[in-house]
Parts: sequence; structure tokens; C-alpha cells
Amino acid sequence: MPLTLYAHPFSSYCQKVLMALWENDTPFAYRHLEEPGASEELAKLWPIAKFPVLVDGDRTIAETSIIIEYLDRQHPGQVRFLPEDPAAALEVRLLDRFFDQYVMNAAQVAVNEALRQTPDRLQEAKENTARALETAYAWLEKRLDGREWAAGDNFSLADCAAAPSLFYGDWIHRIGDAYPRLRAYRTRLLARPSFARAVEEGRKYRSYFPLGAPDRD
Repeated sequence: MPLTLYAHPFSSYCQKVLMALWENDTPFAYRHLEEPGASEELAKLWPIAKFPVLVDGDRTIAETSIIIEYLDRQHPGQVRFLPEDPAAALEVRLLDRFFDQYVMNAAQVAVNEALRQTPDRLQEAKENTARALETAYAWLEKRLDGREWAAGDNFSLADCAAAPSLFYGDWIHRIGDAYPRLRAYRTRLLARPSFARAVEEGRKYRSYFPLGAPDRD
């Protein structure tokens, strides 16, 4: 029985897992959440009803980092998302958490306010997001010194987290000229075939972006 992924192509966290699947050409059935009945199926599988969710036979796996670690162990391919060395693996997990928590979730503050029926605190939310992202960008600029990918020379779980985080983060608060390493890293991620595919598959949903998608990328 093939893997089944419940996901939406415009979701940053779905793109994170889709990248991992596409990196290794892992076969899976794509249950698009705009298909009839898909959301109801998801809610039965995972009462939290957040996506993506991966189904492997009688196993249901939730949360993006856990899904990618599961794939790395149970359905490994040429690209390994966590190194065997414990210290190197901790660095990957740190960067993975950093991109999710301090880039993507920081950016989401402004997005969530824009999605409210009466977004009366949108300017405040944008300012809070900008401050948080500036802090994150500055930290990443130093951390990326001498690195091709987030945690070193090899593409990993951390880069799956980084790609959509920096993609959308830059839409909300531009990565400025003060961060040349980070800007170059974002460009490398956009050129990675797995993420380029994610961007293209999400392109037709850009009208969903409540702050207005920029005419680039």
C-alpha cells in the first residue's frame, strides 16, 4: 500500500514534507485537501485537524519534522535528512526548529491577523513580525558562514524547513542587503528541484495569501 499524504500545495508546512518526498522520488498518493471529503478524512485520522498528515498502512504520522524523520528511517533514499553522527544530527534538529519556530511562525503572526474578519491590529502584527524576523535573519546570517546548506555541506531536514520559511518570510519582511549569505541561501533553495516544484504547484493559489503575494519568485 502506498504512502498517502494529506496536504495543500500552498501550505508552507506541506511544502516542507513534499520536498522530502520528492527529493527521493518516494512514491505516495497525494490527497489534496481541496478534494471532496479529504478534510473530513484528515479530521478522523488526526483530531487536531492540522496538515500535513502522512498515512503508511495502519500508521498515521503527524507533525512535519516527525514525518520527515519517519521517512528517513522507514523509507530511506539517496538523500538522508538526518546524519548518523549525534552532534551533527543535533545541529540539523536545531536549525529545523529554528526555521519553524522563529521564521515561519514569526511570519505567521502577520498572516493570522490579516486573516481575521476585522484585522484592526494588522500594522502592529506586521511590526512584531518584522522585529522577530530581523532577529532571526541576523542569527542565520552568522550561522550560515561557510555553509552551502543550513547545517553544513549536505541537504537535510533543516533545509526542508528553511525553504518555505524563507520563501514566505521574505514575502512579509524582505531579507535585506545586510544579509547576503541568507539571501544567497534562499536563492539556492529556490533552485533546488524539489522546492522549485513546490513553488510551481502552489503558484495558482497565490491569491490566498492575505497580505498580497509579491510579483516575484
